[in-house]
Amino acid sequence: MYKYCEFSPMKDFVKMILAVICGFIIISALSSVVFFGLVGAALLTGSGSPVVPKSAMLQIDMSKVVIAEQTVEDNPFASFYSSVPGVSVPETSTVGIWDAVQAINAAAEDPAIKFIYLRTDGSTTGMATMQEFRRALASFRVSSGKPVIAYIEAPGTGSYYMASVADKIYMTSHPGATVTFTGVGTQMMFYGDLLKKLGVNVQLIRHGKYKSAGEMFTRGSSSPENREQYQRMIDSIWETLSAEIASSRGISAESLNSAIDKLELCLPQDFVDAGLVDELVTRQGLENKLSTLFGVEDIKDVKSISLVDYVAARPVASKAKQNIAVIYADGEIVDGYGKDEVAGSRFAGIISKVRADSTVKAVVLRVNSPGGSVLASEKIKNELDLLGQEKPLIASYGEYAASGGYWISNNCDKIFSDATTLTGSIGVFGLVPDFSKTLSDVAHVGVESVTSNKHGDMFSLTRPFDQDEYNYMLRSIEDIYSRFTGIVSAGRDIPVMRVDEIGQGRVWTGADALEIKLVDEIGTLEDAIHYAAVSAGDGDLNSWNVKAYPKPEDSMSRIMSMFGGSKPDEEVLAARFSDLKSVKIMARMPYDMKVK
Repeated sequence: MYKYCEFSPMKDFVKMILAVICGFIIISALSSVVFFGLVGAALLTGSGSPVVPKSAMLQIDMSKVVIAEQTVEDNPFASFYSSVPGVSVPETSTVGIWDAVQAINAAAEDPAIKFIYLRTDGSTTGMATMQEFRRALASFRVSSGKPVIAYIEAPGTGSYYMASVADKIYMTSHPGATVTFTGVGTQMMFYGDLLKKLGVNVQLIRHGKYKSAGEMFTRGSSSPENREQYQRMIDSIWETLSAEIASSRGISAESLNSAIDKLELCLPQDFVDAGLVDELVTRQGLENKLSTLFGVEDIKDVKSISLVDYVAARPVASKAKQNIAVIYADGEIVDGYGKDEVAGSRFAGIISKVRADSTVKAVVLRVNSPGGSVLASEKIKNELDLLGQEKPLIASYGEYAASGGYWISNNCDKIFSDATTLTGSIGVFGLVPDFSKTLSDVAHVGVESVTSNKHGDMFSLTRPFDQDEYNYMLRSIEDIYSRFTGIVSAGRDIPVMRVDEIGQGRVWTGADALEIKLVDEIGTLEDAIHYAAVSAGDGDLNSWNVKAYPKPEDSMSRIMSMFGGSKPDEEVLAARFSDLKSVKIMARMPYDMKVK
């Protein structure tokens, strides 16, 4: 006799599904508990504002704070993560240039702040922004009579430039630090030879002999025109920095250049001998000087507050009923509604809302953009032109206001620029890659086109342009360039022929742009806001609220963004080649220059 084992596939399937559902519910519940616990911890942690001691030094460590366009709230999970063994949390905080300058202004009048202690090593703040912040520190010294004390260990060009604003500069007496104070420099990368080896033929259509943004994909080295403009930009930036350093230290620019060119600034004592540092100190020696300045005997009795905490501690409430709007165009100009860059459709909507807001009496357009999409730039400009017909519209330039960044802003009532801002770049280019040799010679892939018309596969990226197709693209480029020079001519009241002369895609520093009338005045964001207030009828900034658009993300928004994930490193590395993914017509600077 046989025994039969009962087997029910449907019954086991149902059991399996129920088990999965139960597991999913349990995991979801646990995840919710963890998530809301983190949110609660973050909100509770961030609920209390820092308190300024009754007597304190304002400590600014540029390795721990980046001065940028807008303030970014610290990671809301920082305190939680810091308690987890083996988990490190970045210590750098981001403070907007407006908030940073207003904090320094407040410290000048705050009896609780005795002096500023400035450490500049490791700074990653951009040069133009650094220039604005340095100016605020210089004003602090003059208006308050309080000292700024700087301490350096391994100065670079930018970090020493910032330190040179101080009344006293102390440097470590310990040997071994790597000094990189050797002048201003940048590097250009060219991928043309590499792409040719890979069989990629990049077809560059442009107007402007200095419009070199596409050269990185077509050449192995710079063109003479590109080399000329970059040399002038570097020279202009250094002229500004060296003049301010020399003035602050009471030395000549010639002696400074001589010491740098002869590589005489290597050891700490070299800086003392050159008049760039007042004294070499040990850690104990520095602490003694800070204690003496503070009026105590032990460094433990020196109370301090960081710039980040001082910004957070300052009251922001205002009874003013009138607003000055600051619209931050920070990043590359792109099409669409994206949040990470200056998206044309999104920004057009923001500008339209600001124009319709009756409480906003004047607007400052803060531009920190190397340019980008022509279509997006035109959308933004159209809305700004409408706004400018109803309210004072003032431009303030940060690190960049070039190509598309200049396109959108040149028609403002007045343009303030930092001396080291990179601007202009009045030109247009198009990139159309041809992968036919890559496909045939490298990948051994055959491609055949079947089209209804003669040029139906013109933009397939699988064959090069013929002459008629090149001329077709050139016609579009020329039309856009004509539009660009026309709006600059109208916005700046310069003849079109003159705009063409100073255009041609050439990038200028703010100092040089002032001489050729591309900008009106060398000045800061604070200068632009004050001018906007005067234009609106009341020059007292205390009578105004300064409102930022788009608004920076708050803690909860950042929490939600964190759970949404971030771009992988591969995407960041591939960004340099993103222009080769499709046909593009761009108004953009050739490189994002970083000066160290």
